[in-house]
Amino acid sequence: MLTGIRLKANVTDHQRLVLSQWMGCARFIWNSKCDENRYHSAYARKYCPIGTYAPIDKKYSHFKDDDLSPWLSACPSKILANSACNWFDTYQDFMKARCGKPKIKKKTRSGSIHLTRDLFRFEVCPDGVRRLFIGAERNNIGYLSLKIHKDFQQPASLYIKKRHDEFWVSFCYEDGQDESEILSQKDHLKYLRGQSEEFLRQHIIGIDRGVKRPVQAGDQSFDFAPRQKQSMDQKKRNLLRYQRRMSRQQKGSKRRHKTKIKLSNTHNDIGNIRKDFCHKASRALVDQKDSRIFILEDLKTKQMTKRAKAQRDDSGKWLRNGAAAKSGLNKAILNVGWHRFEEFLKYKANRAGKVWFKVPAHHTSQECGACAYTHPGNRKSQELFRCGSCGHADNADHNAAEVIKKRAISLILNSGSELSDRGVLSQSDSGRGAKGKSRRVKSPCARGDEASKKKKKSPKALSLDFSLEASPGNDPFKKRKPGCIVSRP
Repeated sequence: MLTGIRLKANVTDHQRLVLSQWMGCARFIWNSKCDENRYHSAYARKYCPIGTYAPIDKKYSHFKDDDLSPWLSACPSKILANSACNWFDTYQDFMKARCGKPKIKKKTRSGSIHLTRDLFRFEVCPDGVRRLFIGAERNNIGYLSLKIHKDFQQPASLYIKKRHDEFWVSFCYEDGQDESEILSQKDHLKYLRGQSEEFLRQHIIGIDRGVKRPVQAGDQSFDFAPRQKQSMDQKKRNLLRYQRRMSRQQKGSKRRHKTKIKLSNTHNDIGNIRKDFCHKASRALVDQKDSRIFILEDLKTKQMTKRAKAQRDDSGKWLRNGAAAKSGLNKAILNVGWHRFEEFLKYKANRAGKVWFKVPAHHTSQECGACAYTHPGNRKSQELFRCGSCGHADNADHNAAEVIKKRAISLILNSGSELSDRGVLSQSDSGRGAKGKSRRVKSPCARGDEASKKKKKSPKALSLDFSLEASPGNDPFKKRKPGCIVSRP
């Protein structure tokens, strides 16, 4: 199975300068390919027959010129070729509707280069430290010192990225684990439907994500450590100080550039604290022995963190819309890192042979976990939940976790439920036990049957040449390799 790793590089001043120049050359090739494709496409639309398109290739040598671009000669040719190949692969993905069209990259303080096997090698130096040699035999920057925190295999290629005035080395390698032994979500769901409700209650963990309690997993609650909260508050105060300082400094000055680097590093430190919490919380959940199925809410974080819309009355006067309160809520939601925790839990559960699902998130905070009575008045406050029907009182986040667990058990045992591509369990409109609705019959359209209105087949696309020359019964949890699950201490 492929495993990714990112290592911090300690570079010298000379290495920093050369790597930045190489990143600029790679960006130049990418932008040149974008400009070339835009010119050829415009030419084909204006002067060529219909169905003629611009050629898509990996050529880059015609961009190297001693008079127009002499700086490209100082960069290894393989880096330029890799940049052109990356543009070609991105355009192919765009044609298959996997991503957007390649765009021009702006000149910023960040950048990246793609190195293949002939431009790097890992070696153990005479002092016993494992370092990375970058470049070819004649054009290289020597050994790059890395902060290696785990063992890894030799990769086929790697990326060197510059971010926040720091350099990082990232790559993927085979860790030796057989990916065929890991079952898919559909196989897990097929096995779980044959189990009893008591089995599901024992092994399912409902996870509710909130602001006051970032993660409520069953009876366990995960929150930032006091030291993390103190450090994050200090970093946020530093942000305000750096922003005020940078607003008074002259644009383009060296002192403003230093302040900008401090500001970006502070943002990076806050992100590292958030990432550390998500790693520890997800690891603690996956390592539990009895926790085999993790249930998450299908939260639409992007919609939940939208800005408050401005409102006007009939006279055109602006009304109060609670924009300040909504901005504070959006900041609190994004500060917790719901999506990052979800991604960490997914890949760790997958590697441990466990499974995760999602359930619809509607009314999980208003439904009673004891009698399933749903009403907005049940949530008395942010912390207290009291049912207006049976009088059940509990913490609001703990009650929501129980509701998520019961909702998942009901959907798993129901034969009419479906599993979407995003892993969401939902009730289908057909099947045994489903509540189907009658569909409205559409009247046939007369003009759709007319022969004159049918679409004609488009002519065959022409290539434009701009050159002068023309198993279900077994227990899936027993298929894990020994040592994947760590029992609770």
